[in-house]
Formats: sequence, structure tokens, C-alpha cells
Amino acid sequence: MSAIDQLLDAIPIPRMVRVKQVFERPAIDNVELDLLAKLKGKNSKLLITPGQSVAVAVGSRGISALPEMVKTLIQFIKDQGGIPFIVPAMGSHGGATAEGQKEMLRGLGVTEEYVGAPIRATMETLEIGVAENGLPVFIDKYAYEADAIVIINRIKPHIAFRGEYESGLMKMITIGLGKQKGADICHELGFGRMAENIPAIARVILEKTNLVFGVAVLENAYHELCQIEVLKNGEIEDGEPTLLKEAKRLSPKLYFDSLDVLVIDEIGKNISGTGFDNNVVGRYHTPYASGGPTISKIAALDITDVSHGNGNGLGILDFTTRRAFNKFSFEHSYPNALTSTVPLSVKIPMVLKNDKQAIQAAIKTCNILDKTKVRIVRVKNTLCLGEIEVSESLIEEVKQNPNLEILSSPFDLALCEQGSLFE
Repeated sequence: MSAIDQLLDAIPIPRMVRVKQVFERPAIDNVELDLLAKLKGKNSKLLITPGQSVAVAVGSRGISALPEMVKTLIQFIKDQGGIPFIVPAMGSHGGATAEGQKEMLRGLGVTEEYVGAPIRATMETLEIGVAENGLPVFIDKYAYEADAIVIINRIKPHIAFRGEYESGLMKMITIGLGKQKGADICHELGFGRMAENIPAIARVILEKTNLVFGVAVLENAYHELCQIEVLKNGEIEDGEPTLLKEAKRLSPKLYFDSLDVLVIDEIGKNISGTGFDNNVVGRYHTPYASGGPTISKIAALDITDVSHGNGNGLGILDFTTRRAFNKFSFEHSYPNALTSTVPLSVKIPMVLKNDKQAIQAAIKTCNILDKTKVRIVRVKNTLCLGEIEVSESLIEEVKQNPNLEILSSPFDLALCEQGSLFE
């Protein structure tokens, strides 16, 4: 038995109960029909003429129904006589390589076969102007050379700064379409300048390219699509802030102000920029964002396969497993941190041999005397918060909250002989 085993084996893991979190739940019944109606309602066809090549910019986030929306958008463009193709619009993600970005799209279900259009990926950019604050403006070469550009992205609060434009269309225009070079320029002076840099650079691209319209989508707290808006070029800058306010209102959360331990089953780039939504867990890698619960220790047990080893975000947390560590790819993680200028995100936390020890380490170090009364919440990831698990010590607090509902009797975590929660 190792010294680590001796220190952790006696740490008790409390029984848990399944709990339903209740959020406001507006939702779209038929995503494809709703998107098509919005496209037709905007007379978008007037902006695409027969024979035009159309670059459809798609990002790296796991947006609900993303493949279906992209497929619908591609077919709409074809129906107007356009010749669409996909360009990855994800800055430095995918290891800052063209093939890595293609793989991220495929992992999200955006394949050439399904959406009915080729994926043209390059890291090559063209400099097309200078922003009002003096920053050079770059854009994906294939997108710029197309006759028209269309973008699709989710609007949501950013995890590292606050502003009128956070995660959404303006950010995709600036950082996504800017590829690694454009993302690098936008991040160069740190996240304290992002609220200024994003609109300044985006305005140049909106003015100097044939970016005809953007599809903005909002999700409810259950990771379901609840609003789709089509914004023409001249509507994006004024329209996005209102959508961001609504996205913030609908954002998921944990209904606890403080916890001893949070266990996150998985983190990944398809979930959020830092692998998890910092706003949900109250841990940030910059001083330009704040909010959320106070949590003493956080353990992340795995990295999603779709992330291809991008473990961005692990450095903000306290513990992880050898399984996650073995997936961690320097080539996929470091370019993202070097571009964002925040190396904290890709530091390695304490690595334990399995899920059981990662949880026990979090409990041991959370600085409470009676470990049997530890306040623990376990979530699958920060996108799926409709159902969570909480320790017995939180039951009374759950009963007092009208937004929480107990779904089960107390149970022991189903750990296998190897100490894993997963088969």
C-alpha cells in the first residue's frame, strides 16, 4: 500500500441522493422548421444569389442540434442557388491545425456526409484592415475568398470577461474566423481588453467582407434550443447584446451558495472554453469575471473524447484522475493557452489513480473536521445540470428550496473494484 493509499483509503465517501434542479424551460419543438422559418422571414435569400460560393462558419462548441441546424442552413443556401461549404471558425482550437479543426467538427456530428457540404479547413489567414484601436484584422482565407459568409453560433455569457459582447456572433467573427492568428491578436493584451477588442475587430470584418447574415441561437438551462434569430450583417452589432441578456437570464446554475466538494464527471472543449462553465462553478482563470458558488475543492474525473485531449481548464481545478491525465494532449491544449495568454488553464492539478481517490482527496483537503458531513455535489458536466447528485448532508437544504426535488433514496456511489465510477 502506497503512502497515498494510506492517507486516502480511510476517507469516507458519503451516500448520495439524486436531485432534480428546476429551471425555466422555454424550448423549440422543431428546430429545423423554426430555423427555416426564420431564414425565410428575414428574406435571406435576397442576400445569396445563384452561383455564389458561401462559406458557412461553424465553431467548436457542443450546441444542441448543431448538426441539424447546419444541415438545414446548407440546404437553404442550396435552394437559393448558392454553393455552400463549411469552414471551421474556432480560433486556435483543434491544436491550431486544419486537420485538428476538421476532427472537432466531425466529433460534433458536423460531417460532410451528414450536412451535405465539404469542409474546407485552413489556418491561413488574410489581413484585411486595422481596427479602430489599432489592432490588425485577420480572417480565414477560404471564408474571405468566398462570395458570401454565413455564421452560426450560440449566444452565452463568457467564462473570462464581461461586456456587451461575450460568447456569440461577434466573438466568432473576431476570434473564430480569425483562426489562431486573429485569436492571438485579440488576446494579446489579456482578457481585460476583450470587451473592447471583440467589437472593434468584428466591425472591420462586417464592413469589409460579404458576411451576409448570422444565425444566433440560445439554449435554456437544460441544454435545449429555445430561441433562434437570423441577423443580417447590419443587425448583428445592435442585436446581440439583447440576446446576451436573455442568455444570462436562462443560464443554468447550482442552487447552492457554498459547497465543500464538487465532482465533475467530464470536462471538454465541446462543453465550454475552459472545459466547464466557470460561471456555474465559481472558479475563474482571470480577474475579469466573477460570480457563482464558493466551492472549497473541485475534482474533474475525465476529458471528453470530442476534445481530442484538450484538457484546458484542468489547471483551474484541484484534482483529476490518471485516466484524464493520460488523455491530456500537450499539442491540443497548449496552443489554446498560448493564444489566450492564460497558462493557468493548462496546468496539471493533483493526479490520483482513480475516481474514488480523486473524490477522497477532495474530501480530505476541504478543511472540515467531520468528514461524514461533507457537502458534495456531483454533476455529469456543466451543460447537464437538470439532474445532479448531492450528499446526504444537503438533503435538508434541498427540501427548503422550491427549485430542487429529491428523486431517490440515499445510495452509495457505484465504484467498481478499480475505483472507477464508469465501466
